[in-house]
Amino acid sequence: MVIDSTFWVAVSFIIFFGILIYLKVPQKINEILNKLISDIKNEIDESEKLRTEAKTLLENAQKKLDTVHSLSNEILEQAKKDSDNLIIEFNDKFHKASEIKKNLTENKINQMRDLAIKEIKDASIKIALDSVKKIITTSVDKSKLDNLFQKNLDETKAELKKINS
Repeated sequence: MVIDSTFWVAVSFIIFFGILIYLKVPQKINEILNKLISDIKNEIDESEKLRTEAKTLLENAQKKLDTVHSLSNEILEQAKKDSDNLIIEFNDKFHKASEIKKNLTENKINQMRDLAIKEIKDASIKIALDSVKKIITTSVDKSKLDNLFQKNLDETKAELKKINS
């Protein structure tokens, strides 16, 4: 048998593995790997729990968001209805108030017109009486005035007799 370098490499290889087995290196590596595997499994389980919790929280938040969204839509619709009703109500009040003011203004105008007509008539009558008085005093003498008065008195009596009969 020839002992060459390959033989010594094989012997050293066997000795090396023997020492590894004697020192329980494969068991330690196995234990380390098993520990890493169990740690990874625990982390995966923990992350699965966290994912489930997050999913539950997300679903709850989505439900709350949907509820809030529908509630806000209802509030907006109610606010629109209320504002429309207020606009209609204020519009009606405005028209009623303007109608009342219009009527009051027309009444005031009519009263002022009637008062102005009365004042004009009174002034006209006063001017006419003053003019007639002036004309009578300056142009007609007393005897003619008495005759005219008597004539008008007789005509008035005759008219009154006709009305009473």
